Amino acid sequence: MRGLNQIYMVVKIALRALGRNKMRSALTMLGVVIGVGAVIAMVAVGQGASKAVQAQIASMGSNVLMVHSGSSFHGGVRGGAGSVTTLTGDDARAIEKECSAVDLVAPTLRTATQVISSNQNWSTMIIGTTPSYQFIRSWPVESESGSFFKQSDQDGASKVAVLGKTVSDNLFGSQDPINQTVRIWKIPFRVIGVLSGKGQSAQGQDQDDIVIVPLSTMQKRILGVTNIGSIFVSARTPEDTFVAQQQITDLLRQRHHIQPGQDDDFSIRNFTDVAATADATTRILTILLGSIASVSLVVGGIGIMNIMLVSVTERTREIGIRMAEGARERDILIQFLVESAVISILGGLIGILLGTGISYLISSFAEWPTLISKGSIILAFLFSGSVGLFFGFYPAFRASRLEPAEALRYE
Repeated sequence: MRGLNQIYMVVKIALRALGRNKMRSALTMLGVVIGVGAVIAMVAVGQGASKAVQAQIASMGSNVLMVHSGSSFHGGVRGGAGSVTTLTGDDARAIEKECSAVDLVAPTLRTATQVISSNQNWSTMIIGTTPSYQFIRSWPVESESGSFFKQSDQDGASKVAVLGKTVSDNLFGSQDPINQTVRIWKIPFRVIGVLSGKGQSAQGQDQDDIVIVPLSTMQKRILGVTNIGSIFVSARTPEDTFVAQQQITDLLRQRHHIQPGQDDDFSIRNFTDVAATADATTRILTILLGSIASVSLVVGGIGIMNIMLVSVTERTREIGIRMAEGARERDILIQFLVESAVISILGGLIGILLGTGISYLISSFAEWPTLISKGSIILAFLFSGSVGLFFGFYPAFRASRLEPAEALRYE
């Protein structure tokens, strides 16, 4: 009980001392407020960006790899991936059958064209694929009345279509598109489902701006081809993605008769690798932003030291009187440390409110994702308290080392 009373008296004296110069104390505290607020806001921006990037990559599906056809090379100019047809349906079937780390395979073919419904039309991407595509991409349909097409639709080259949410909204608005008819290259297709919204991809493309039809329908009725453009692959586990990538590479090099030393006529994109790279990049960004913001907190700490040194000088006679009445060096040291800690802790609490508010403003007006974590708040608060104690120690130590006789004679 006695210990609590002593703590209460020390804090009370500290608040009274700071209250004598309210403006000076407030301006000193402002440095800590700005520092803590900046740290929380900048870390929230970095963590929000990290979460947004991870969500975009996760929207591609789980344990996903994409196998693309090779690129062309004419007149010293290299085309993009898929500019040369090198993949076939047999390649996709071989991957599914012979690669032990692979779970599901979905060959795909795509083209851009207009989709027409009644008096509405919309230019979009048409994707021909197999039923496995839905499970690889973890992409459910939006309503219970709709569905993805089945293997029987693939086998029979059925004229059925599943719409992305963007296409559905632009062609049908608030109407239910299920069992409605859309025309693709003048061919009527029955809408059997609408996919749930996924938003933008990691490349900034609208993933919902698509129409998905059976691959056989795409090959026979729309494009009149037998090849495929790419292959979506799902590995059995996240750890198997790199094993699956190597197995697919070895298999396709063998099937395409590529000799040692020759370049692959295909490319494989591993989204687990992309996610890890993006996570590392955004983590570095978060640390960088937090470090830059921490500089202002250190500047605030220097301000605390400056004011506390001034306070020691102004209160030299008071210190002498307290020592003459029996106060020990430790009591004086604790008193001034508590005063600097009170400034930094109060500044830290206000800074937390300021940083949280700034984060919400950034999210609302700049439309930039922010994520405020308890860890960043606790870290910023503890850092602010540590800054107060660190920069307040020298003034407190100086005050405790004053000679009582000299302090009493000080004018």
